[in-house]
Amino acid sequence: MTQTIVTAEETVVPTGEAVASSLLQRVILPRSGDPMSVRSLYMDERTGLRMTTVPEPIGAPPGPRVELTGSAMSARRLRVTSRTSAVVPEQSEVSFAAYFNAFAAGYWRRWSRLTEVHLRLEVEGTGRLDVYRTKADGSQIFVRGVVINGPGRQELELDLDLRPFEDGGWYWFDLSTDCTELTLHAGGWYAAEAATGRAAVTIGMPTFNRPADCVATLAAIGEDPTVLEAVTAVILPDQGTKKVRDEPGFEAAAAVLGEKLRIIDQPNLGGSGGYARVMYEALGSTDCEQILFMDDDILLEPDSVLRAVAFSRFSREPMLVGGQMLSLQSRSQLSTMGEVVDRNTFLWRNAPGTEPHHDLADRTLRQTPWLHRRTDVDYNAWWMCLIPRAVAEDLGLPLPLFIKWDDAEYGLRARSRGYRTATVPGIAIWHMSFLEKDDTSDWQAYFHYRNRLVAAALHGPDNPRSLLRDTLKRTLRHLLLMEYSAVALQAMALRDFLAGPEALFPKLPTVLGEVRAERAKYDDGRTLDSATQVPLSELDALAAQVFPPPPTRKIPIAKGLARSVLHNLRAPNPEHQVVPQRNVPSRQAQWFVLSQLDSATVSTPDGRGVTFRRRDPELFRSMIKHAVAQHREIAKAWPELRRRYRDALPALTSRESWKREVFDR
Repeated sequence: MTQTIVTAEETVVPTGEAVASSLLQRVILPRSGDPMSVRSLYMDERTGLRMTTVPEPIGAPPGPRVELTGSAMSARRLRVTSRTSAVVPEQSEVSFAAYFNAFAAGYWRRWSRLTEVHLRLEVEGTGRLDVYRTKADGSQIFVRGVVINGPGRQELELDLDLRPFEDGGWYWFDLSTDCTELTLHAGGWYAAEAATGRAAVTIGMPTFNRPADCVATLAAIGEDPTVLEAVTAVILPDQGTKKVRDEPGFEAAAAVLGEKLRIIDQPNLGGSGGYARVMYEALGSTDCEQILFMDDDILLEPDSVLRAVAFSRFSREPMLVGGQMLSLQSRSQLSTMGEVVDRNTFLWRNAPGTEPHHDLADRTLRQTPWLHRRTDVDYNAWWMCLIPRAVAEDLGLPLPLFIKWDDAEYGLRARSRGYRTATVPGIAIWHMSFLEKDDTSDWQAYFHYRNRLVAAALHGPDNPRSLLRDTLKRTLRHLLLMEYSAVALQAMALRDFLAGPEALFPKLPTVLGEVRAERAKYDDGRTLDSATQVPLSELDALAAQVFPPPPTRKIPIAKGLARSVLHNLRAPNPEHQVVPQRNVPSRQAQWFVLSQLDSATVSTPDGRGVTFRRRDPELFRSMIKHAVAQHREIAKAWPELRRRYRDALPALTSRESWKREVFDR
């Protein structure tokens, strides 16, 4: 086939046969039912967008800021005809400087062996193609312009240099028309060399009572033939009582996947038990070259599967490839750009220089300079994470932790063995935003505390002072919030951590029942449907809904904390044990509010219920005393605990141990 490229500066140039290449990333378009805000993830249809440098606000991070000039009104300027094709109407301009269609060149420059990338488009009609790139600070540079003016379909191919992207930056292209329309039949970003190995991925998705979400994901995998061709197996450990097989639509989704779909019924072993089963089966009964972990409650963009596989196959060395998280509640919102683990306090947090919950419909890629810096991470959560087979064979299976910290520990384990993790923009799923929940004080508190200590013993500091100081502060905070169940679960977690690695496998199938039983002993662990199930609080009856502002300076914080502790040591008003003193929304449930009350009804973060919390001075005294004693014991035993957990790691993560201790029982 002969290609025709016409540039603004050149005449028609035949380029001959296409160079053999490998697809890195397709141009994809939104689904027909997607709202306007979601379309912004695929293309930028605003008119008059220009990158401009404006003065920095006081306190803002350095670097150019971007604002809109001209009209910024959103409009449908692209007529989408399929997931991979569209028509640009006459007298229109559409930019593909968007999350799913711009090319994150900085990440490919850093982690892949490629030195150039090829943009290939199949078009029909007349118009113009313009290619841009950015620097790591977000400043925009015009690369090349191509005038499209030929009969019939044309294949355009532009070779683009990856070398200027050491610190970050993106490529993208714009399409514009004059008096006639322009059809984009297909497009993508390609490499001019063959990838390593095969595209042969096993997708693993453990599930617990989310059959509708699972069926939707299975259907999404099967709806795209290109994706399905790369899939060797789909392994679904079903750990719930509501089985995926019984869900409407399952038979149709399963028929497309055929023998590739494997459902394994097993007891509820949590996420780590489910993902361990996926890896166990993938390594033992498939010839896959990649293992892709995904959550069961996601909305999948199928092309992300192909992109993760391609990134892995072109990486310089074997590495984990993570997908980013977009918000299910607000689908144009990028919830998480990447995460790291603080090595002193041993807490995960957002990677430096990133902003969580960024709405790309409000501020686009071109308007957001920090999105152009490359973000390096310690691990990627298992809402979507690809692990090469060779890495899994070397590192072994996840730890038997049930939930929490299994993904972070695996990423740190990989890094300690020389395998890095990249969380790559444009590879993503939609998942429930963490703004809608706070699992640090519900039944999951046990797993947060125990597994954090286990991971720290394996990969953390020699001296646990900062870690234990933080957990003890959290003990006091729970108590001031009247979250006695969370402190009880913390005590269980510290006890079980002190028991050593030998207790992890035996606890795996039973620990959830123990946790729920312990939490149910306390008022804050028993959720009511509504605050109307208890008497109306006296302050609500007086319509006194003003809450104190948070203290922000050291001296006011110290004084407020002292008053709060003294108040919690005093006997409460007996009337407040029956009638709540106040009704507190979850967002106002802060220590400086609840610590001054004798009781309160507090709504849950998801707004679906309330807890009736009552202050108990005796419980306050005994729990803080016990917590101090446990923290002292861990500090004293830390060197020995580290040795025991590190020595046990090979046995805890081997296929043989999981088979003997869990899967054969």
